[in-house]
Amino acid sequence: MKELVVRGLSGLIYVALVILAMFASREWFIALFFILGIITMFEFLKLVHLKSYLAYFLFAAAFYFLSYTVFDHRAIYLLLILAVFVNLFLLKDILWVNKIPMFEKKKYITVIFYLMSGFIFLTLIPVSLSGYEPFVILGVFILIWANDSFAYLVGKNFGRTKLMERISPKKTVEGFLGGIAGALIAAFFIHKFTEIYELWIWLVIALIASVFGTVGDLVQSKFKRQAGVKDSGTIMPGHGGIYDRLDSIIYASPFIYSFLEIATNVS
Repeated sequence: MKELVVRGLSGLIYVALVILAMFASREWFIALFFILGIITMFEFLKLVHLKSYLAYFLFAAAFYFLSYTVFDHRAIYLLLILAVFVNLFLLKDILWVNKIPMFEKKKYITVIFYLMSGFIFLTLIPVSLSGYEPFVILGVFILIWANDSFAYLVGKNFGRTKLMERISPKKTVEGFLGGIAGALIAAFFIHKFTEIYELWIWLVIALIASVFGTVGDLVQSKFKRQAGVKDSGTIMPGHGGIYDRLDSIIYASPFIYSFLEIATNVS
């Protein structure tokens, strides 16, 4: 019971901080996720056994020039192409190989185009329109949370068919489909109460968040399995590390940003 209370409180504090930062201002939002990004970087580097101060410098520089100031949109699009490619490479590794090579001696590729890029595009999502719109990024987080919650509830009560047992024994196909259904329901209500995007756009975002968010969770699970650890960190009692909380959206954010760029420009 005590563990459940601790888990609930730490989760509530995390959600409250994220939402408060989103609506305080774009600067507060970026500042919070810069801090969360640094913590995630620390946890990730431990998982892949990489000791590097350069990674933190690169993260700070990329965050300032590509997220806060956006000095050149062509650089953003180049980073986006590379990030999508690397993420698809990681997807290939969880599907067809027993061990993610982490690009062997090219761990910086994973750090830059998977982890750093995930945070950069996460912070660019709410500026896909003409200005900073906190309801957009809040909606994306709600879709991720809805997917996770429904996947857990459906999987726990009705799950029979394992999704990828060798990576994550508790995940089931039924839970995966339940998560998608939950995200689609959430997308309907987000559209109803915000009307920022048309309904079809929110529904597609829900599908991307569910599918690629699940892939992101599996990628992180495989990293942890290879490292021989249960959680990426201990900063959130009952939840593990910040990387454990953000693995889904880190992986999904380049795909969500890509879709929003296409949808808004075409529209």
